[in-house]
Amino acid sequence: MLEARNLNFSYGDKPILKNVSLQVPPGGITVLIGPSGTGKTTLLRCLALLEPPQSGSISIDHETFTYPWPAGKAFTPPWPKLTTVFQQLFLWPHMTLRENILLPVRRRKGGDIHGELNALIEAFDMKDFIDSYPNEASLGQRQRVALARALMLEPRYLLLDEITSALDVEQIAKILTYLKGLRGKNIGIFIITHLLGFAKHAADQVVFMANGEVAESGSPDILKNPQTERLYQFLSVIAAAS
Repeated sequence: MLEARNLNFSYGDKPILKNVSLQVPPGGITVLIGPSGTGKTTLLRCLALLEPPQSGSISIDHETFTYPWPAGKAFTPPWPKLTTVFQQLFLWPHMTLRENILLPVRRRKGGDIHGELNALIEAFDMKDFIDSYPNEASLGQRQRVALARALMLEPRYLLLDEITSALDVEQIAKILTYLKGLRGKNIGIFIITHLLGFAKHAADQVVFMANGEVAESGSPDILKNPQTERLYQFLSVIAAAS
């Protein structure tokens, strides 16, 4: 289980996260939604242990990281057991997309690395551009490459920030099908998305954040029958704009 308990994070005197608690179970997909500027990406960075909160704790299976982190205490990051794909993607511009995927796993032991990559190339329709450079590929193509690179690391928990934002409907469906198939490998997936249709079809659990707090969480049914006024307002605004 990946679990956050009572996370608080501020930039200066501006609170961003306020006592945020949630769980990302292995073998399931947790989807985070909410208005812009509510702290979703900051929460993801905290869960990834890249942004230390001012207080609270993060547990990854049987290991707990408690904040504020004690001065002088050694920090052993749980990567790549915990792997993240950010909106910025962070691809090396001087390497081909294939090389970008293979670089982090070149020292990985076990398994047929090239066979696994070929399976991902097929699953994500990447064969026509896999040997191009990042500046020769579209944003949607680069998103698929970044996701493939993360999957090649064989994570136990996978954190994704708007990984389908530049994909067309057909590619979103393929990514959704692939991610849902990872349940059988007992991988816990945490996804930030603004696509409510994706959330409805992908999620085992939906978490709604507003004003730096978890305002409501539950099954995807809360997207049809919200239990809080704040989620109802959020869904109403989106429905009116669509």
